[in-house]
Amino acid sequence: MGPALEVADVFRRHGEAFRQVHAGHLGGVERRVMGAITACRTAALGGHVEQCNDCGAIAYNSCRNRHCPKCQGLARAQWLAARQAELLPVQYFHVVFTVPAPAGEIAFQNKAVVYAILFRSAAETLAAIAADPKHLGAQLGVTAVLHTWGQTLQHHPHVHCVVPGGGPSLDGTRWIACRPGFFLPVRVLSRLFRRLFLQGLENAFNAGKLGFFGNLAGLADPAAFTRRLDQLRQTDWVVYAKPPFGGPKQVLAYLGRYTHRVAIANSRLISLSDGKVSFSWKDYRQNNEEFIRRFLLHSLPDGFHRIRHYGFFANGERSDRLELCRKLLAARNASADRQGAADLAVKRDVPVCPDCGGLMRRVGIVPRPCERQQPFRCDTS
Repeated sequence: MGPALEVADVFRRHGEAFRQVHAGHLGGVERRVMGAITACRTAALGGHVEQCNDCGAIAYNSCRNRHCPKCQGLARAQWLAARQAELLPVQYFHVVFTVPAPAGEIAFQNKAVVYAILFRSAAETLAAIAADPKHLGAQLGVTAVLHTWGQTLQHHPHVHCVVPGGGPSLDGTRWIACRPGFFLPVRVLSRLFRRLFLQGLENAFNAGKLGFFGNLAGLADPAAFTRRLDQLRQTDWVVYAKPPFGGPKQVLAYLGRYTHRVAIANSRLISLSDGKVSFSWKDYRQNNEEFIRRFLLHSLPDGFHRIRHYGFFANGERSDRLELCRKLLAARNASADRQGAADLAVKRDVPVCPDCGGLMRRVGIVPRPCERQQPFRCDTS
């Protein structure tokens, strides 16, 4: 059975009141997110009849919005299946790059520009330190995933990077592995990350790409913005290297949890009563309007890619570069294991009957309602 309470229930019960209160500054992206999640798997989107061994049920269509807690399973499985061929038989590391709150609030008002700077700065930091012969002297491959939330749904932008523990030498003639259990020094990473991020922020400001409003309106003044940068230069930035993964299978399991995660899963919701939403995090409670506000903090601009690849994982020459990695690692015989894991990832998303747990098959179509006041716009970004 599915969770008793869903984000969609909060939106259905309190979403219209939230729209009215915040009508003056609720953007189109946020409105589409709310509309999609509210309509997801309801008659508003039409549906199809699925039947298991013992019963029949109407399964309504998904909204496919990337912020919807119910629509990430199949997308995750398909993405993981495509990543199987890229896994290398080496130790993998997990590095997290986080920006301080004074930079995070600038990012919130300039999501597309500053999140892109965050991605680029993290990737360039890893590549530069890894290429330094004093540390590794190798080329890297990086898969980076943007998360913008903490446990309480407050805005907290950070990038999770999954990186093989080594790479081809700079001349491409041999594989260079990092020391067992140790990747790159985090203090060195954090200092370069801070410098690259602030340089990117300054460049964006000088190019007129940043906008400020509300309590940040004063930063539009060049002198005030310079003072903010100086403040950030004096702050310690956090780069955290988690313990290494055991191998490719553990990497796959991790990616399955992180790549298509949304701000909060339905499974964390506990109750919705007396105008308050309760979800699992130290019995934290907040009113319905505050819950909706925090959830929408994490909506991304249309077309923004929150999963990106760099180094020998980057698009373009990825196949050739990975072939070189396998040649250097003498790992051509790993393809069978990778394919088996891919098949398992996809099979986990076979429709399951919500009543008896049996497998379901499609036997009919349920059309959308003909009469609607407004056409529903499905945001698939």
